[in-house]
Amino acid sequence: MAKLFLGLDSSTQSLSAVVIDLDTRKVIHEKSLNFDQALPQYGTRNGVLPNADPLVKRSSPLMWAEALDRLFAEMKKDGVALGQILAISGSGQQHGSVYLNDHAAEALAKLDPQKPLVENLRLSRRSDLPRRNRAKTGTKADGIFSRPTSPIWMDSSTAVECAEIRKKLGGIKATAEATGSDTFERFTGPQIRKFYKTEPEAYARTASIALVSSFMASLLAGKIAPIDYGDGAGMNLMDIRKKVWHTGALAATAPDLKLKLPPLAESWKVVGAVSPYFVKKFGLNPEAQTLVWSGDNPCSVVGLGLIREGMVAISLGTSDTYFGSMKKCRTDEHGEGHVFGSPTGDYMTLICFKNGSLAREKIRDAYGIKDWEKFGEALKAAPPGNNGGILLPWFEAEIVPRVNRPGIHRFDLDEKDAAANCRAIVEAQMMSMRLHSQWMKVSPDRIFATGGASQTSPILQIMADVMNCRVERIEVSKSAALGAALRAAHGWLVQTGKKPKWEKVVAGFTDPVPNSEIRPNPKATKVYDQLIEKYAACERTALDQLCGKR
Repeated sequence: MAKLFLGLDSSTQSLSAVVIDLDTRKVIHEKSLNFDQALPQYGTRNGVLPNADPLVKRSSPLMWAEALDRLFAEMKKDGVALGQILAISGSGQQHGSVYLNDHAAEALAKLDPQKPLVENLRLSRRSDLPRRNRAKTGTKADGIFSRPTSPIWMDSSTAVECAEIRKKLGGIKATAEATGSDTFERFTGPQIRKFYKTEPEAYARTASIALVSSFMASLLAGKIAPIDYGDGAGMNLMDIRKKVWHTGALAATAPDLKLKLPPLAESWKVVGAVSPYFVKKFGLNPEAQTLVWSGDNPCSVVGLGLIREGMVAISLGTSDTYFGSMKKCRTDEHGEGHVFGSPTGDYMTLICFKNGSLAREKIRDAYGIKDWEKFGEALKAAPPGNNGGILLPWFEAEIVPRVNRPGIHRFDLDEKDAAANCRAIVEAQMMSMRLHSQWMKVSPDRIFATGGASQTSPILQIMADVMNCRVERIEVSKSAALGAALRAAHGWLVQTGKKPKWEKVVAGFTDPVPNSEIRPNPKATKVYDQLIEKYAACERTALDQLCGKR
C-alpha cells in the first residue's frame, strides 16, 4: 500500500491540500478552496471581514471549519485515496488566534458526522446544566467560541498594547531576546492583551486560546491540540530558548493567561488519531495520525527544503523575504528580524523587506523599460558595484530597516542613467539583505530563489555576487501545504520508531530547478565586500534624516 500523507494550509484567502506519496516522491493531488468564492455567505473580501476601522482585520473561524468540511468532500469526490493516508499535518496563517469557551473540548470530542462541522461547533453542549450554572458560565448560543471572530496577521490595531508589553519586558532588545521578536501589532500576545482590555467579560469566558494552526488541528483530532514551537514563537509569549511559555511575557499580556493556553510541543508531536467524524463522513483511515500543525512560515521552510544551517531561501515577491536557518538561537537586537522554531528542531529566521517587486517595477517603469528581459539587459549594462552609486529605494514605508516615511535616496548616482538606477535598486535590495541578516552570524552556503523576479537571471547573478554564495531557482507549488505534508511524513516515521533524516524526507520534493545554478563572480564579490560598508553608511545617513537617530 502506498504511503500517503496529507498537508493542509489554512491561509488568509484559501484552504489548500497537498497529498504526497513518500515512496514515489511525488505530489499526487493538490486542491484549493477560495473562501470568497466557495463560502460567500461569510461576506469576506480576500478572506477578511470588512470593518470600518482599516487597522482591524478579522475573519471567521466557522468559515475555516466549513472550508475543512468542503475540502474533504471535494477530495472524496475527486477519488483521493483518503483511506490510505497515514498522517495529516497542517499550516495556518501565522499569528491569528481563536478563542474557545469551556465546552469546546466536549463539543470537539462528540462531533456528529450526521451534521455539518459548522453545526457541531454552533451547538451549545451545556443545555443540561441547571439554569443558574448556565448563567454563571456565560454560555450563549455562540457554540464553542467566546469570541465570534478571529484577529488575523493583517491586523495592525494593537500599537498601544505592543508598547505596553515591550515596556514591561524591558524594551526592543530585551523583548526580542526573550521571545524571538520585538512586539508587532499582528503578533498574538498584543492581540490577546487588546481583547482582555476591551472585552474583559468575554476574555473571562475564554477557556482556551488557539492559533489558527492549533484550532484546525483540534478539529481534525477531536480534542484541544497543542501549539508547536514554530507557531508559538510568533506570539511574543514563548521563551525562544527554553521553548516554554515565558512567565514575564504572560504577566505583561493578560491575567491568568497560562491557564488559557494549551501546552507547547515539538513539530513531530502526535495529537492523536483523526476524529471519527472525518472517518465516518469522508472515509479517512481510522488509524491516521493527526500531528500538531504549525505556522505557514515554519511549514514553508520545510516546503522549500531549508533543513540545515546555512541554507537560505529568498522570495522575490511583492515584498522580499529572507528565510534562514540556524542551529544556535540568536536574536536581532534591533527587533527587525524574527526567530521562530523550525520543524527540524533548530531555529528559523524571517526578515521581510517591504520594498520588493513593486519597487523594482517603479524603477523599471520610470525609465520606460517594457519588460523584465529588458530590465535584465539594463542590469548587465552597468558594472558590478555601479561605480559606487547607491540607491535606497524606500518607495513605501519600510519594515527592514524601520522607515516610517517613504523616501528615495541617491548617493553618487545619476538619476538620468537608466542602467545604473536599475542595477542600483537590485544591488541595494541584496546588500540590505546581507547587512540585515548579519545578526544571525550564519553565512549562507546555498540560496534557493523563488518568486516572480527569480525568473530574471541577472537579478540572481547580483544576488550570488553580493552574498558570495551559489544561487539556485526553486519552483514549489503551495510550499506551506507541501511542508505540512512532509512534516506529517516525518512525524509518522518518528512515531513508528524510525529516526528519519530530514534530507531524505524532503528529497525529490524540494529539488531546485535543473541547470539553474548561478555561481558568484569572485571579482564582483570583492567589489561588494567593500561597497557594503558604503551602503551601510548611506543607510545610516538616510535613517537619521527620515527617522532621527536610532
